[in-house]
Amino acid sequence: MQYRVALIGIVVENPDSVELLNGILHDYGSYIIGRMGIPHHRRNVNIISIAIDAPQDVISALSGKLGRLKGVSSKTVYSNIISEEEI
Repeated sequence: MQYRVALIGIVVENPDSVELLNGILHDYGSYIIGRMGIPHHRRNVNIISIAIDAPQDVISALSGKLGRLKGVSSKTVYSNIISEEEI
């Protein structure tokens, strides 16, 4: 299985979706390298970045689940680093 390194950028505009978002991230926790969250109080949004090392289909599934949450936008940037093994 091929593993890729990626960054998922998330903007949360609906605070009611935060609990669901955190639950989804918890489910994928074994693949997450790091997470940084920044509250932007003046715009009433939260900005989250997720660094992940996972198979392509796992990254796509996570990004898709996040993007389907109400008031949550996500985009994924993939590196060119591909590995045949889990780290």
